[in-house]
Amino acid sequence: PAAPPPVGGARAGGGALMGPGPPDRRSRVRLPAVKLKILIVEDDETVSSVLSHYLDRDGFAVTVVDDGTTALTAIADLKPDLVILDVMLPGVSGFEICKNVRKAGVMPVVILSARGEESDRVMGLELGADDYIVKPFSNREVAARVRAVLRRSEGASSGEDRGVAPLVHGTLVVDPFGREATLDGVPARLTAREFDLLVFLMRHPGQAFPREQLLEHVWGYRIGGTATVTVHMQRLREKIEHDPAKPALIETVWGVGYRFVGSAPVPAAPGSRGSSIVKQQPSPAFAADNRPE
Repeated sequence: PAAPPPVGGARAGGGALMGPGPPDRRSRVRLPAVKLKILIVEDDETVSSVLSHYLDRDGFAVTVVDDGTTALTAIADLKPDLVILDVMLPGVSGFEICKNVRKAGVMPVVILSARGEESDRVMGLELGADDYIVKPFSNREVAARVRAVLRRSEGASSGEDRGVAPLVHGTLVVDPFGREATLDGVPARLTAREFDLLVFLMRHPGQAFPREQLLEHVWGYRIGGTATVTVHMQRLREKIEHDPAKPALIETVWGVGYRFVGSAPVPAAPGSRGSSIVKQQPSPAFAADNRPE
C-alpha cells in the first residue's frame, strides 16, 4: 500500500510536497450575525403572535409582553433596538411608555394602534414615536417600516453627516450633523422626521419631488399612503415659514408634490452655530391623514 503523505504537508501539482499553508477557509467557524432585538408590547395575543412570527422569520430576535408595567421593566432589562408599542394597554398606556422611552434616550419606537384619530396621531408625534401604524395592518408593511426606522436610527448614530457644513437659506440655518435648526436666530423645534424632510429638500433646491419619492427617500419605504408626507409638510411649514398659509421656502407644485424654493443653500460661516440652536426631538411618520394641504 502507498505510504501516507507526511504530516503537515500536502501534495500539489506534480506531487511535490508543499509546506503547511493557511487553513482551508471552508473549515473556519462562521459566527452567527447578531440579531437586532425587537420588543412587542401588545395585549392582543393574536396580533402579537402573528407579528412576532413574521418578524422572527425576518431575522429579528423578538420578545413579547402584554402590559405596560412589564414593558417598562423589559425595556430597561433587554435594551431592545426597537419597540413596537400598542396604545391601549393594561397598567401603563402606550403613550406614557413612549414618553418615558424618549426621556431616557433615542431608542426607536413604532406605535401600532387601533386608535387612528388625528388627535391620537398628533399625540404620538409630540411624544416622539418614530412611526405610527393604524390597525388593521399588513405584516409586510410593519416589517418594512421597522427596517426603515432602524436604518435611519443607525445612520444618525453613525455620524454620517460629520464634517458637513450647516445649510443656510436666508435666516434659516440647518446643521445636519448636530441635527439643529434656527429661524431668525430662534430655535426651530423640529421632530426627527420633519428635520430629515427639511434637510433632504434643502439639499435638492428647485427640484420638485412627488410624495412617493419623498416617502421613499425620507421615510425609507414605499408601502403605505402618501398622506403622511402631507401631514409632516404642514407641520414643518408651521415651524419654518414666516407665514405658513403663504409658504416662501417650501412650495406645493400642484399635481406633483413639493420643492424647496431658491438656490443651493450656502454653508454657514464658522462659529455660526450659536447656543440658541437646540436639538430636534424624535417623531413618527403618521398614517394617512386627509387634511387639505
